[in-house]
Amino acid sequence: MPAGSRKGNTMERYYQQDVECASPEKMREIQNEKLLKQVKHVWDHVPYYRKKMEAKGITPDDIHSIDDIGKLPFLSKADLREAYPYGLLGKPLKECVRIQSTSGTTGKRVVAFYTQHDIDLWEDCCARAITAAGGTDEDVCQVSYGYGLFTGGPGLNGGSHKVGCLTIPTSSGNTDRQIMFINDLKATILCCTPSYAAYLAERMKEMGLGPDDIPLKAGIFGAEAWSEEMRQDIQNNLGIKAYDIYGLTELSGPGVSFECSEQSGMHVNEDHFLPEIIDPDTEEVLPLGSEGELVFTALDKEAFPMIRYRTRDICCLSREKCSCGRTLIKMKKPKGRSDDMLIIRGVNVFPSQIETVLLNQGYAANYQIIVGRVNNTDTLDVHVEMTPEMFTDNLGEINKRQRDLADGLKSMLGIKAKVTLVVPKSITRSEGKAVRVIDNRKI
Repeated sequence: MPAGSRKGNTMERYYQQDVECASPEKMREIQNEKLLKQVKHVWDHVPYYRKKMEAKGITPDDIHSIDDIGKLPFLSKADLREAYPYGLLGKPLKECVRIQSTSGTTGKRVVAFYTQHDIDLWEDCCARAITAAGGTDEDVCQVSYGYGLFTGGPGLNGGSHKVGCLTIPTSSGNTDRQIMFINDLKATILCCTPSYAAYLAERMKEMGLGPDDIPLKAGIFGAEAWSEEMRQDIQNNLGIKAYDIYGLTELSGPGVSFECSEQSGMHVNEDHFLPEIIDPDTEEVLPLGSEGELVFTALDKEAFPMIRYRTRDICCLSREKCSCGRTLIKMKKPKGRSDDMLIIRGVNVFPSQIETVLLNQGYAANYQIIVGRVNNTDTLDVHVEMTPEMFTDNLGEINKRQRDLADGLKSMLGIKAKVTLVVPKSITRSEGKAVRVIDNRKI
């Protein structure tokens, strides 16, 4: 059961306190032992990665501690596609009990394999996240991530069971039924994408439900980038505390890292996932506190043992003392992905930057970015929904608001964007990850 320690007037809870609050020396000991065992496991059972090690002239005998991690070759999504489906399998199929998979929207699906041991550790990580959000065996946890091949639903579902919550496995969709269960079963914790949480809040408001009418106390939101401004909107509209959670199918799913009560970054479950930050262009390992591409080594995954996997997420790591008492290293909220980053007229643009401007000027997080090319010059169009409160057919007022938004985007991005305000509910809602960007230059 979760352990707790009194801090001021609040109770900070831990699911596995001995690890979550371990000393740096103890954590390093855990990581060293697991890394050496994992490298030997991969060398012996994953010929694809062994060949990459041999190409660098590296054997397991060259790895003595986590200080040697930089000697090992990287894995990328391209490797996963090339090795599809069984090329990176680290255990016989008879020992594997499940697969999960990515959506495959940019090519072949990534298929990740799990032994029962892998699932148990993954669910422990999700249980840590739920406990950090205040979850106990007295809570009702509604899991509104998609189930099936997508990792969101199964991961939080298993974590909720381990904490002892009553679990409502609604999956995504059927929004009115979601709201019915939240209210009828008195759900206290909501797990879904942030864009779907915002949509639930929007629909509840239409039904006449305010924050005081909703039993929820916390939300665990991930699977897509979201800004601090969007967090505040969700917290205000649902009357909850909104916690970030991070993960990738390649590493297991949600629960690689999670936010605590301080809400100042996500604690990495570094006894299972060893993080690094590299320069995405030179692949040089960067010092602590530097911004760059996040790389993870799964220290004890058996069936799909990722070593130095390039996530393409851009963030930084910090070991600043946290008020929650956890000593696990923190990763800042990713500002975007190096492969999702838009380069427009030579400028790096992340959708989260655009979202920040919109929310700061009072708009909801319902927008679409359309990138094109005219006469060899990139174009940037941003369609933004007006809220029902600001909706008007006064063209002068609309033009002024469009100019104000365009000025705000120019200040944030350094380039001009064409802003078009559209009527409420005219941008398609998503029950999973929101489709924010349409890049017509690739078509």
